[in-house]
Amino acid sequence: MKKNLVMAFAAALLLGGLNAQAQTSTTATTTASAAGPLKLGYTNIDYVLSQTPEAKDIQNQLTIQRTQSENELKRMQKELEDKYSAYEKGAAQMSDVIRKDRETELQGLQQRIQEFSRTAEQSLQNKYQQLVNPVVQKIQKAIDAVAKESGFQYVFNLDAGANTIPILLVAPEENNITELVLRKLGIDPAKAAAAAKPATAGGSTAPAQTAPKKN
Repeated sequence: MKKNLVMAFAAALLLGGLNAQAQTSTTATTTASAAGPLKLGYTNIDYVLSQTPEAKDIQNQLTIQRTQSENELKRMQKELEDKYSAYEKGAAQMSDVIRKDRETELQGLQQRIQEFSRTAEQSLQNKYQQLVNPVVQKIQKAIDAVAKESGFQYVFNLDAGANTIPILLVAPEENNITELVLRKLGIDPAKAAAAAKPATAGGSTAPAQTAPKKN
């Protein structure tokens, strides 16, 4: 998605440069005037997503799956600790065959723990994509509709993601279509902004999204 945004921005700059060159000729100037100025809009998809009715259910399902994985991981780690403790206490009295068998068992359990940790994290990512993709598609349709109704040729995503520098550092507020997108989704922008202000209580798996700041 970020690649598409960069390509769209490059296309916008290229189009602007071509229009500037075209103004040197009379025929090109007439064409550019008829086409009108390029209109660019922006929104914050992460924020819009956080305000959808589906967001809470997505968060709950991810929390349940993460908790189940963490509990299983703790159980496996406890099993490893108990078996290693028993091995240490009885190692001196074990025959070479039994000692080697116990060491192989401990190594295998440690490998299973590592593999489970990797698999659980990947499963959580897959679950997130499965749940969020239909909502993102719905948001995209709302953005498409708003852009068409308001005459925006391009719409950019204001936020590049958590803990990253925003893609747009400066942009006029009148080009912010976030409220229009929320209304298109049936969400009251004022209520969404009010709900986003208080900090969430501890235990959340993701930081609360705040309303896009006005420039």
